[in-house]
Amino acid sequence: QVQLVESGGGLVQAGGSLRLSCAASGRTFSDYAMGWFRQAPGKEREFVAVISWSGGTTYYADSAKGRFTISRDNAKNTVYLQINSLKPEDTAVYYCAADRGRLGLYPHEYDYWGQGTRVTVSS
Repeated sequence: QVQLVESGGGLVQAGGSLRLSCAASGRTFSDYAMGWFRQAPGKEREFVAVISWSGGTTYYADSAKGRFTISRDNAKNTVYLQINSLKPEDTAVYYCAADRGRLGLYPHEYDYWGQGTRVTVSS
């Protein structure tokens, strides 16, 4: 089992920045690729970014390229999502997830999920 706890969400004005964190406990954190997804009200959960176990490989959704940066610190068992130049359309609950051995782009590929952290961007 892997337990994931997100933090760092909140209310921010458009143009601002946030850094989301996801702290992991349980099994060996470095065994897992880690992804970030988001779910806006009334919409399906969508892929944002994923990072390999070593941090050497990352993939981003087209909507995230240029403004989002995923990173991880295996010594701290934590994965981060830096979001810059926030837009109202970034408003969503952001979830981190753990995927053993792969760089999944779809929710069903992930084994463990956090409870989410809410990001609200005002215009």
